[in-house]
Amino acid sequence: MRQFLKGTALAVVAVLAMGSAMAQEYPNRVVRLVIPYPPGGSAEQQARILAQSLNEQWGQPVIIENKPGAGTTIGAAYVAKAPADGYTIYFASTSHTITASLYRDLSYDAVKSFAPISLVAVSPLVLSVHPGVKANSMKELIALAKANPGKLNVGSSGSGGSPHLAAELFLSGAGIRAVHVPFKGTGPALTALLGAQVDILMADVAAIPHYRAGALRPLAVTTSKRSSLLPDVPTIAEEGLPGYEVSNWSSILAPAGTPREVVMRLNAGIATALKQPAVRERYAALGYESTGSTPEELGAHLAAEVKRYAGAIVAAGVKIN
Repeated sequence: MRQFLKGTALAVVAVLAMGSAMAQEYPNRVVRLVIPYPPGGSAEQQARILAQSLNEQWGQPVIIENKPGAGTTIGAAYVAKAPADGYTIYFASTSHTITASLYRDLSYDAVKSFAPISLVAVSPLVLSVHPGVKANSMKELIALAKANPGKLNVGSSGSGGSPHLAAELFLSGAGIRAVHVPFKGTGPALTALLGAQVDILMADVAAIPHYRAGALRPLAVTTSKRSSLLPDVPTIAEEGLPGYEVSNWSSILAPAGTPREVVMRLNAGIATALKQPAVRERYAALGYESTGSTPEELGAHLAAEVKRYAGAIVAAGVKIN
Protein backbone atom coordinates (compact mmCIF):
# COMPACT_ATOMS: atom_id res chain seq x y z
CA MET A 1 0.00 0.00 0.00
CA ARG A 2 2.85 2.36 0.87
CA GLN A 3 4.46 1.70 -2.49
CA PHE A 4 1.14 2.33 -4.22
CA LEU A 5 0.59 5.61 -2.40
CA LYS A 6 4.17 6.67 -3.10
CA GLY A 7 3.73 5.87 -6.78
CA THR A 8 0.45 7.77 -6.91
CA ALA A 9 1.98 10.82 -5.25
CA LEU A 10 4.88 10.80 -7.69
CA ALA A 11 2.44 10.56 -10.60
CA VAL A 12 0.47 13.56 -9.32
CA VAL A 13 3.67 15.56 -8.92
CA ALA A 14 4.72 14.62 -12.44
CA VAL A 15 1.36 15.72 -13.89
CA LEU A 16 1.51 19.04 -12.01
CA ALA A 17 5.06 19.61 -13.18
CA MET A 18 4.06 18.82 -16.75
CA GLY A 19 1.15 21.30 -16.53
CA SER A 20 3.41 24.00 -15.13
CA ALA A 21 5.95 23.46 -17.88
CA MET A 22 3.20 23.58 -20.50
CA ALA A 23 1.93 26.89 -19.14
CA GLN A 24 5.44 28.37 -19.19
CA GLU A 25 5.95 27.27 -22.78
CA TYR A 26 2.47 28.23 -24.02
CA PRO A 27 2.16 29.52 -26.64
CA ASN A 28 5.21 28.53 -28.66
CA ARG A 29 3.46 28.36 -32.04
CA VAL A 30 0.47 29.72 -33.93
CA VAL A 31 -2.84 30.01 -32.04
CA ARG A 32 -5.97 29.77 -34.17
CA LEU A 33 -9.00 31.82 -33.11
CA VAL A 34 -12.07 30.33 -34.80
CA ILE A 35 -14.93 32.65 -35.75
CA PRO A 36 -18.27 30.95 -36.58
CA TYR A 37 -19.24 33.72 -39.03
CA PRO A 38 -18.25 34.77 -42.55
CA PRO A 39 -15.46 37.37 -42.94
CA GLY A 40 -16.46 40.90 -41.91
CA GLY A 41 -18.95 41.94 -39.28
CA SER A 42 -18.74 42.88 -35.64
CA ALA A 43 -17.63 39.48 -34.33
CA GLU A 44 -14.59 39.35 -36.56
CA GLN A 45 -13.71 42.96 -35.78
CA GLN A 46 -13.80 42.18 -32.07
CA ALA A 47 -11.73 39.05 -32.55
CA ARG A 48 -9.06 40.87 -34.56
CA ILE A 49 -8.68 43.53 -31.87
CA LEU A 50 -8.09 40.81 -29.28
CA ALA A 51 -5.84 38.73 -31.55
CA GLN A 52 -3.58 41.71 -32.24
CA SER A 53 -3.05 42.36 -28.53
CA LEU A 54 -2.36 38.69 -27.75
CA ASN A 55 0.09 38.55 -30.64
CA GLU A 56 1.96 41.54 -29.23
CA GLN A 57 1.99 40.06 -25.71
CA TRP A 58 3.12 36.57 -26.66
CA GLY A 59 5.26 37.19 -29.72
CA GLN A 60 3.35 34.39 -31.45
CA PRO A 61 0.82 34.70 -34.29
CA VAL A 62 -2.86 34.56 -33.35
CA ILE A 63 -4.70 34.03 -36.62
CA ILE A 64 -8.40 34.29 -37.39
CA GLU A 65 -10.03 31.25 -38.96
CA ASN A 66 -13.59 31.68 -40.25
CA LYS A 67 -15.82 28.61 -40.07
CA PRO A 68 -19.37 29.89 -40.71
CA GLY A 69 -22.61 28.04 -41.20
CA ALA A 70 -25.59 26.34 -39.52
CA GLY A 71 -26.17 29.12 -37.02
CA THR A 72 -22.58 29.00 -35.66
CA THR A 73 -22.75 25.25 -34.96
CA ILE A 74 -20.13 24.33 -37.58
CA GLY A 75 -17.46 26.46 -35.95
CA ALA A 76 -18.44 25.31 -32.47
CA ALA A 77 -18.31 21.62 -33.44
CA TYR A 78 -14.91 22.12 -35.04
CA VAL A 79 -13.41 23.60 -31.88
CA ALA A 80 -15.11 21.08 -29.57
CA LYS A 81 -13.28 18.28 -31.45
CA ALA A 82 -9.93 20.09 -31.63
CA PRO A 83 -6.96 19.04 -29.45
CA ALA A 84 -7.33 20.43 -25.93
CA ASP A 85 -3.99 22.21 -25.92
CA GLY A 86 -4.97 25.89 -26.21
CA TYR A 87 -3.88 26.26 -29.82
CA THR A 88 -7.44 26.22 -31.17
CA ILE A 89 -9.80 28.58 -29.36
CA TYR A 90 -13.31 29.77 -30.10
CA PHE A 91 -14.94 33.19 -30.32
CA ALA A 92 -18.35 32.41 -28.84
CA SER A 93 -21.20 34.88 -28.68
CA THR A 94 -24.85 34.91 -27.66
CA SER A 95 -25.76 32.58 -30.54
CA HIS A 96 -23.69 29.81 -28.95
CA THR A 97 -26.15 29.49 -26.08
CA ILE A 98 -29.23 29.89 -28.29
CA THR A 99 -28.35 27.10 -30.74
CA ALA A 100 -28.18 24.64 -27.84
CA SER A 101 -32.00 24.65 -27.82
CA LEU A 102 -32.66 25.33 -31.49
CA TYR A 103 -30.77 22.43 -33.06
CA ARG A 104 -31.30 18.75 -32.31
CA ASP A 105 -28.54 16.15 -32.39
CA LEU A 106 -25.62 18.56 -32.03
CA SER A 107 -22.28 16.77 -31.80
CA TYR A 108 -21.28 18.89 -28.81
CA ASP A 109 -22.72 20.38 -25.62
CA ALA A 110 -22.65 24.18 -25.48
CA VAL A 111 -21.33 24.10 -21.92
CA LYS A 112 -19.74 20.70 -21.21
CA SER A 113 -17.75 20.45 -24.45
CA PHE A 114 -15.80 23.64 -23.77
CA ALA A 115 -13.41 25.09 -21.23
CA PRO A 116 -14.51 28.66 -20.48
CA ILE A 117 -11.69 31.20 -20.71
CA SER A 118 -13.10 34.73 -20.39
CA LEU A 119 -15.91 37.05 -21.34
CA VAL A 120 -14.65 39.69 -23.75
CA ALA A 121 -17.31 42.36 -24.29
CA VAL A 122 -20.99 43.17 -23.83
CA SER A 123 -23.39 45.36 -25.78
CA PRO A 124 -27.07 46.11 -25.10
CA LEU A 125 -30.08 45.69 -27.28
CA VAL A 126 -32.45 48.65 -27.17
CA LEU A 127 -36.24 48.43 -26.97
CA SER A 128 -37.04 50.87 -29.76
CA VAL A 129 -40.18 52.20 -31.41
CA HIS A 130 -41.00 54.27 -34.45
CA PRO A 131 -41.96 57.86 -33.44
CA GLY A 132 -45.44 57.20 -34.78
CA VAL A 133 -46.05 54.79 -31.90
CA LYS A 134 -47.78 56.70 -29.10
CA ALA A 135 -45.44 55.64 -26.32
CA ASN A 136 -42.65 57.68 -24.78
CA SER A 137 -41.67 55.08 -22.22
CA MET A 138 -41.71 51.32 -21.77
CA LYS A 139 -44.64 51.59 -19.36
CA GLU A 140 -46.63 53.56 -21.93
CA LEU A 141 -45.79 50.95 -24.58
CA ILE A 142 -47.05 48.15 -22.34
CA ALA A 143 -50.26 50.09 -21.63
CA LEU A 144 -50.76 50.71 -25.36
CA ALA A 145 -50.24 47.03 -26.17
CA LYS A 146 -52.67 45.94 -23.46
CA ALA A 147 -55.29 48.34 -24.79
CA ASN A 148 -54.75 47.00 -28.33
CA PRO A 149 -53.95 43.28 -27.95
CA GLY A 150 -52.24 41.80 -30.99
CA LYS A 151 -52.37 45.03 -33.01
CA LEU A 152 -48.73 46.06 -32.56
CA ASN A 153 -45.99 44.22 -34.38
CA VAL A 154 -42.39 43.59 -33.48
CA GLY A 155 -39.63 43.10 -36.02
CA SER A 156 -36.50 41.00 -35.67
CA SER A 157 -33.38 40.04 -37.60
CA GLY A 158 -34.77 36.50 -37.93
CA SER A 159 -36.58 33.78 -36.00
CA GLY A 160 -34.51 32.41 -33.16
CA GLY A 161 -31.94 35.21 -33.09
CA SER A 162 -31.15 37.09 -29.90
CA PRO A 163 -33.23 40.19 -30.90
CA HIS A 164 -36.26 37.96 -31.50
CA LEU A 165 -35.84 36.08 -28.23
CA ALA A 166 -35.13 39.29 -26.32
CA ALA A 167 -38.44 40.63 -27.64
CA GLU A 168 -40.28 37.43 -26.69
CA LEU A 169 -38.86 37.60 -23.15
CA PHE A 170 -40.03 41.21 -22.92
CA LEU A 171 -43.52 40.45 -24.24
CA SER A 172 -44.04 37.48 -21.93
CA GLY A 173 -42.63 39.37 -18.93
CA ALA A 174 -44.93 42.32 -19.61
CA GLY A 175 -47.93 40.10 -20.28
CA ILE A 176 -48.60 41.58 -23.72
CA ARG A 177 -48.92 40.30 -27.28
CA ALA A 178 -47.49 41.55 -30.56
CA VAL A 179 -47.18 40.05 -34.03
CA HIS A 180 -43.63 38.88 -34.80
CA VAL A 181 -42.30 39.97 -38.23
CA PRO A 182 -38.92 38.37 -39.01
CA PHE A 183 -36.49 39.87 -41.53
CA LYS A 184 -33.33 38.52 -43.11
CA GLY A 185 -30.79 40.33 -41.01
CA THR A 186 -30.34 43.33 -38.72
CA GLY A 187 -30.15 45.88 -41.54
CA PRO A 188 -33.52 45.04 -43.12
CA ALA A 189 -35.19 44.94 -39.68
CA LEU A 190 -33.85 48.39 -38.80
CA THR A 191 -34.93 49.72 -42.19
CA ALA A 192 -38.43 48.35 -41.58
CA LEU A 193 -38.64 50.17 -38.23
CA LEU A 194 -37.43 53.41 -39.80
CA GLY A 195 -40.09 53.03 -42.46
CA ALA A 196 -42.83 52.31 -39.89
CA GLN A 197 -43.38 48.84 -41.36
CA VAL A 198 -43.03 47.52 -37.84
CA ASP A 199 -43.76 49.26 -34.54
CA ILE A 200 -41.17 47.76 -32.20
CA LEU A 201 -37.64 46.42 -32.55
CA MET A 202 -34.96 45.20 -30.18
CA ALA A 203 -32.31 47.17 -32.03
CA ASP A 204 -28.56 46.95 -31.61
CA VAL A 205 -26.18 49.88 -31.22
CA ALA A 206 -26.26 50.54 -34.98
CA ALA A 207 -29.50 52.42 -34.26
CA ILE A 208 -27.85 55.06 -32.05
CA PRO A 209 -27.44 57.65 -34.86
CA HIS A 210 -31.17 57.31 -35.57
CA TYR A 211 -32.03 58.03 -31.93
CA ARG A 212 -29.91 61.17 -32.02
CA ALA A 213 -31.61 62.28 -35.24
CA GLY A 214 -35.06 61.71 -33.77
CA ALA A 215 -35.91 59.09 -36.40
CA LEU A 216 -36.39 56.39 -33.74
CA ARG A 217 -37.25 56.45 -30.04
CA PRO A 218 -35.26 54.36 -27.51
CA LEU A 219 -37.36 53.28 -24.55
CA ALA A 220 -35.07 50.97 -22.56
CA VAL A 221 -31.88 48.92 -22.78
CA THR A 222 -31.87 45.18 -22.20
CA THR A 223 -28.74 44.95 -20.04
CA SER A 224 -28.79 44.88 -16.23
CA LYS A 225 -27.04 48.26 -16.07
CA ARG A 226 -27.47 51.38 -18.17
CA SER A 227 -25.22 51.61 -21.18
CA SER A 228 -22.46 54.22 -21.30
CA LEU A 229 -23.51 54.70 -24.93
CA LEU A 230 -27.06 55.68 -23.89
CA PRO A 231 -26.73 56.83 -20.27
CA ASP A 232 -30.12 58.56 -20.20
CA VAL A 233 -32.02 55.46 -21.34
CA PRO A 234 -33.25 53.29 -18.43
CA THR A 235 -32.99 49.52 -18.27
CA ILE A 236 -35.99 47.29 -18.81
CA ALA A 237 -35.57 46.11 -15.21
CA GLU A 238 -35.67 49.70 -13.96
CA GLU A 239 -38.85 50.30 -15.92
CA GLY A 240 -40.78 47.55 -14.21
CA LEU A 241 -39.55 44.09 -15.27
CA PRO A 242 -37.11 43.13 -12.48
CA GLY A 243 -34.69 40.39 -13.42
CA TYR A 244 -34.91 41.08 -17.13
CA GLU A 245 -31.45 40.95 -18.70
CA VAL A 246 -30.39 40.20 -22.27
CA SER A 247 -27.23 41.28 -24.05
CA ASN A 248 -25.06 40.72 -27.06
CA TRP A 249 -21.88 39.31 -25.54
CA SER A 250 -18.68 37.76 -26.75
CA SER A 251 -16.28 35.33 -25.09
CA ILE A 252 -13.38 32.97 -25.63
CA LEU A 253 -13.73 29.21 -25.14
CA ALA A 254 -11.33 26.31 -25.60
CA PRO A 255 -12.01 22.58 -25.99
CA ALA A 256 -12.98 20.79 -22.79
CA GLY A 257 -9.99 19.25 -21.08
CA THR A 258 -7.63 22.13 -21.83
CA PRO A 259 -5.10 22.17 -18.95
CA ARG A 260 -5.92 24.63 -16.18
CA GLU A 261 -2.51 26.26 -16.54
CA VAL A 262 -3.18 27.00 -20.21
CA VAL A 263 -6.69 28.26 -19.42
CA MET A 264 -5.24 30.72 -16.91
CA ARG A 265 -2.49 31.81 -19.31
CA LEU A 266 -5.15 32.59 -21.91
CA ASN A 267 -7.31 34.33 -19.32
CA ALA A 268 -4.40 36.50 -18.18
CA GLY A 269 -3.59 37.48 -21.77
CA ILE A 270 -7.19 38.50 -22.44
CA ALA A 271 -7.38 40.43 -19.15
CA THR A 272 -4.22 42.34 -20.07
CA ALA A 273 -5.61 43.12 -23.52
CA LEU A 274 -8.93 44.41 -22.17
CA LYS A 275 -7.16 46.79 -19.77
CA GLN A 276 -5.34 48.53 -22.61
CA PRO A 277 -6.93 51.95 -23.38
CA ALA A 278 -6.52 51.49 -27.13
CA VAL A 279 -8.33 48.15 -27.02
CA ARG A 280 -11.14 49.55 -24.88
CA GLU A 281 -11.55 52.49 -27.25
CA ARG A 282 -11.74 50.22 -30.28
CA TYR A 283 -14.40 48.07 -28.64
CA ALA A 284 -16.35 51.18 -27.64
CA ALA A 285 -16.27 52.34 -31.27
CA LEU A 286 -18.03 49.07 -32.16
CA GLY A 287 -20.64 49.70 -29.45
CA TYR A 288 -19.23 47.17 -27.00
CA GLU A 289 -17.95 47.56 -23.46
CA SER A 290 -14.91 45.38 -22.82
CA THR A 291 -15.50 43.38 -19.66
CA GLY A 292 -13.43 40.29 -19.03
CA SER A 293 -14.18 37.65 -16.38
CA THR A 294 -12.78 34.63 -14.61
CA PRO A 295 -13.28 31.22 -16.26
CA GLU A 296 -15.73 30.35 -13.48
CA GLU A 297 -17.81 33.48 -14.08
CA LEU A 298 -17.99 32.70 -17.79
CA GLY A 299 -18.98 29.09 -17.08
CA ALA A 300 -21.85 30.24 -14.88
CA HIS A 301 -22.87 32.80 -17.52
CA LEU A 302 -22.98 30.15 -20.28
CA ALA A 303 -25.16 27.82 -18.19
CA ALA A 304 -27.54 30.64 -17.26
CA GLU A 305 -27.83 31.82 -20.88
CA VAL A 306 -28.62 28.31 -22.16
CA LYS A 307 -31.40 28.04 -19.57
CA ARG A 308 -32.74 31.53 -20.30
CA TYR A 309 -32.96 31.01 -24.06
CA ALA A 310 -34.34 27.49 -23.77
CA GLY A 311 -37.35 28.93 -21.96
CA ALA A 312 -37.76 31.75 -24.47
CA ILE A 313 -37.60 29.35 -27.43
CA VAL A 314 -40.29 27.10 -25.96
CA ALA A 315 -42.50 30.08 -25.10
CA ALA A 316 -42.15 31.52 -28.60
CA GLY A 317 -42.61 28.16 -30.31
CA VAL A 318 -39.46 28.66 -32.39
CA LYS A 319 -38.34 25.61 -34.36
CA ILE A 320 -35.32 25.29 -36.68
CA ASN A 321 -34.84 21.53 -36.95
